[in-house]
Amino acid sequence: MKVKSTKNISLLIDANVIVDYLLVRQPQFSDSTRVLSVCQNKVVKGYVAFHSLPSIWYTLRKNNVPDRRVALTEIIDFLEVTGAPHSEVVSAIKNENFPDFEDCLQEKCAVTAGADYIVTGNIKDFKTSSIPAVTPAEMLKILVRGRGNNES
Repeated sequence: MKVKSTKNISLLIDANVIVDYLLVRQPQFSDSTRVLSVCQNKVVKGYVAFHSLPSIWYTLRKNNVPDRRVALTEIIDFLEVTGAPHSEVVSAIKNENFPDFEDCLQEKCAVTAGADYIVTGNIKDFKTSSIPAVTPAEMLKILVRGRGNNES
């Protein structure tokens, strides 16, 4: 399988990856931080689904993070917020093959954004996704292979 140049890769970052980073949740913190860093440094294009933001906000509030607005602002400074059109939301509601509705919405947002991968800590619920779902650790391996292709 030929890996795309890293400059041409775009990622939809699932809320759980962002929360791992913001709350320093182990053991995913390091890999999540590195994936977000490649988005921030524009090595790849990063997206976050519009509907993920309230979930992240709620989780930060539940964990007594006082500067939630600052945290979310910093995230969307380098991750572009994306959504899905009405027709895709309707399709997600009707999709009985996707085990988790929220993850189905993630997939619809990834399609709308033209993402190559969905980066998530929960790949099991993306088995029927049209966009491959990978963990942060797997994404880092893909990016290393992509950099190797850039050098040839």
